[in-house]
Amino acid sequence: MHVECLFVYLSDITIKIKEMSNQENNEIIVTEKSNDTAMYLITKAEIDNQISTAKAYPRSLHEFMETALSMATLNEEIAQSCIYALPRQGKVIEGPSVRLAEIIISSYGNIRAGARVIENDGKTVTAQGICHDLEKNTCVTIETKKRITDKYGKTYSDDMQVVTGNAANSVAFRNAVFKTVPAALVTHIYEKVKEVAKGTVATLEKRRAAALDYFHNLGVTDKQICEVLGIKKTGDIDIDKLSILSGMRSAIKNGESTVKDMFEQEKPVQAKPIATDKELNELINQGMTLEQIETTYTVTDEQKLKLF
Repeated sequence: MHVECLFVYLSDITIKIKEMSNQENNEIIVTEKSNDTAMYLITKAEIDNQISTAKAYPRSLHEFMETALSMATLNEEIAQSCIYALPRQGKVIEGPSVRLAEIIISSYGNIRAGARVIENDGKTVTAQGICHDLEKNTCVTIETKKRITDKYGKTYSDDMQVVTGNAANSVAFRNAVFKTVPAALVTHIYEKVKEVAKGTVATLEKRRAAALDYFHNLGVTDKQICEVLGIKKTGDIDIDKLSILSGMRSAIKNGESTVKDMFEQEKPVQAKPIATDKELNELINQGMTLEQIETTYTVTDEQKLKLF
């Protein structure tokens, strides 16, 4: 069934209220009109049937754990795709990716999930992810925003907005799944995935070259990579740094992030030093105005009253 139907039903957007004023007797007539009634009824019947089936054939947690673990750790490449890494203000955020979320819902059973972009205001896109555990009849809805302007405030191109919207969808989908499936079940699988994805020292050089080539093909320079990883040269990429770089590659491949988002972040604004009275007097004697001084120094309100 189309994902749109799921949102229509679970969001309960089914009734439209229309007010009409009767000018002759000033009465307010309220009429109800169903919104896509046929689609709603079909969707409701399908979901009710799926809930009944889920109750009749409950999942086995033991089978789920075995299936999900075997799929996620099938090989090193798959394990790497199950981890994302995002650089943020000098730190790196790591976690289970949308690929692992897909493996989880495929193995978990009796569950349905989807995501869609619900708003684009010219500055950000908002995606809504939804996940419905049919067996427990638990539904989680998550909204995710992503910026569609660069560090200069210029709006992305139409194609780049679509890419960013898809990234927001992936994140919303991933977050909804991991909010629905208990973390107690996911954490064990994720830890095993990290062990397999890390690889060994014997294959480090080959895997490092492959990761660098991937980013070079996207137009990312060694300098940008080193800045994000906090190292001086690419030769300093050890197993731990390579794990982060592989997570970044997975985030881009999985559509959870973009090159712009990772390597074109706004740098934090450095705080201006507070000028001393002596420094201010010297600058004033040089003929500088308050506006000119404030481009370099912070001037307190007390100093402004006293000296200007």
